Amino acid sequence: MVCFFDSCPDQISNGSLFSLMRRLRALRCLLVSLLTAVLVTGCAAITPRNALPETAAQGQPNEFRHIRYWGDEGASDVTISAASPQVESEVLRGRNDATRRLNLLAISGGAEDGAFGAGLLAGWGDAGNRPPFDLVTGVSSGALIAPFVFLGRQRDVQLKEIFTKYSTKDIVDFDTPSLLQGSAILDNDPLSHLIERYVDREFMREIAVERSRGRVLLIGTTNLDAQRPVLWDMGLIAARDNLEALNLFRKVLLASATLPGVFAPVRIKVRVGGEVYDELHVDGGVTRQVFMAPSILHLASGNRTIANGARLFVIRNGRIDPQWKSTNANMVSVTLRSLSTLIKNQGIGDLYRIYSVSKARGIEFNLASIPPDFNVPMDELFDRKYMSALFERGYEMGSHGYPWIKSLPGLQAADQQPHSKL
Repeated sequence: MVCFFDSCPDQISNGSLFSLMRRLRALRCLLVSLLTAVLVTGCAAITPRNALPETAAQGQPNEFRHIRYWGDEGASDVTISAASPQVESEVLRGRNDATRRLNLLAISGGAEDGAFGAGLLAGWGDAGNRPPFDLVTGVSSGALIAPFVFLGRQRDVQLKEIFTKYSTKDIVDFDTPSLLQGSAILDNDPLSHLIERYVDREFMREIAVERSRGRVLLIGTTNLDAQRPVLWDMGLIAARDNLEALNLFRKVLLASATLPGVFAPVRIKVRVGGEVYDELHVDGGVTRQVFMAPSILHLASGNRTIANGARLFVIRNGRIDPQWKSTNANMVSVTLRSLSTLIKNQGIGDLYRIYSVSKARGIEFNLASIPPDFNVPMDELFDRKYMSALFERGYEMGSHGYPWIKSLPGLQAADQQPHSKL
């Protein structure tokens, strides 16, 4: 995932492919042979698909309506939908309460570095002043954090488990058959099973209850055919409360954490004009590594002016400061270092986008990221020692009043806003 699998051994955030390459380099000869086989025989073995035509309107998964939005569209194009007609009046009453302060949360991807955000939020919860969030968004590893935080402190124990209890074998497996078919390098079935372990019918029903109260949980994926971000309203999916809804809920979480090329894309069936097509969805971080777009702000605000004391908290599961590393001049090192730098700065660009939206709407901006002095080494992919140490660091900072950053690199002089604690 540019996400749950997206940090390299020198802790550069969102470089999932690069920590993976650390292991693949040890198997370089084998990989070259397998890739040669792929070029000669692979692609024909991939299961055919019925792709949605470009001219067709965006379809919807069977029996679902208004459960997702393009992440790059205007606010007027997003349809607000209550979880059910019975609770719509309750939702609107809650949203129109002008005295209630809106709290918004956006969580980025970060692979192993997702342990930072999980720890920070758990510590904040134990400090006793973490608010219930009206709108929560998540991408990649952030997509695995977001539902638990959305449900509140009672799920923090499970959140800690996910980021401190499991290691590589619990997340991925090498998949030679898929590589020979040309569909993937790794098998993410272990991650799929992990999602199933925590996301059951009861979990989904709790999400639906919170959606009926007007609170919104959005998870981001990337539609490969369209080259556009897709935001899924998980509460409206959960409100269906059937097996099809449960399967779709889990699929969206898996898709948001699926690094393209490394894992096979998640296929989601949609119906248009009576015909069934399948879309290819991958890591939401391909298009947005963290998001809080203008088009979705009114999902939590209803008819209220969102600038009325609204607070936005952005958790960047990675470091935003430059990190020095002597780079070898060979092709692999230069390519990996360049790509990791590109991805890192794409994430910083997403932060600038969110900051701009916040300033334009009069929303209080708060940013958290891994501190520059965290330097615990990571010995392998999903190193439990590394993740546990990072979780504890985040927990300590969250429980003692995190000094949220009020601006971004290059803007401090213009804004002149000091750090503050909650």
